[in-house]
Amino acid sequence: AAMAEGEGLLSVDYEVSGKVQGVFFRKYTQGEAKRLGLVGWVQNTSHGTVQGQIQGPPARVRELQEWLRKIGSPQSRISRAEFSNEKKIAALEHKDFQILK
Repeated sequence: AAMAEGEGLLSVDYEVSGKVQGVFFRKYTQGEAKRLGLVGWVQNTSHGTVQGQIQGPPARVRELQEWLRKIGSPQSRISRAEFSNEKKIAALEHKDFQILK
């Protein structure tokens, strides 16, 4: 594919399963997202996963996806990271990257 991915913004939803609650996963995700200059949110779900949304330049979004899939917070154990609703957006829909309660 041609590398025309330089421009534009991407939005993608994610859900991470495994040992991801009570291990500062949200805090680390927020830190990583901010480091990459991404916006969105992260929250714990009632069924033991962490979910959220990432928005930003495609290459940076891919980096965070990879981080969510493989790294996470130091104490976490990720069994699965699922991504959905991927779409191009004209403008960012969030001001920053927030931890939602």
